[in-house]
Amino acid sequence: MSIYEFTAAKPDGSIYPLSEYEGKTMLIVNTATKCGLRDQFDGLENLYKKYEKDGLVVLGFPSDQFGQELDGAEEAEQSCRMNYGVTFQMHDMVKVNGKNAHPLFKYLTDNSKGFLGSSIKWNFTKFLVDKEGNLVARFSPKDKPETFENEIKQVLTK
Repeated sequence: MSIYEFTAAKPDGSIYPLSEYEGKTMLIVNTATKCGLRDQFDGLENLYKKYEKDGLVVLGFPSDQFGQELDGAEEAEQSCRMNYGVTFQMHDMVKVNGKNAHPLFKYLTDNSKGFLGSSIKWNFTKFLVDKEGNLVARFSPKDKPETFENEIKQVLTK
């Protein structure tokens, strides 16, 4: 299965195929606006603005699986836009672990290993996908976006 076969829902519920990003480098992140790591929104936005012209897209997926997100996706998106200046694409609320995990996150976790095996340990786990749709790296919640900027640059130039 390819990452381009998945769909995602925007905060308003409209669904689109990830194949829209074919030929782009994707950084996929599970987010939470009330998480202690929420300052990473700034780093994610900075990377997005810096490398968008080179083909980087950042995709934020709010999740309340760890009890640190607002009541709904539109509220989470609004908070990200107003409080953190986020301009990258945010999505509908998702589960990232367990039997009800969003299929995209099931795919990402099945094809990468983190500290807890394939499960996502916490908010702000980040997955880097190359232009061909291959999962090339997984970054832990504590890995600030600026610490893996070189990896992103390498993927963008391949």
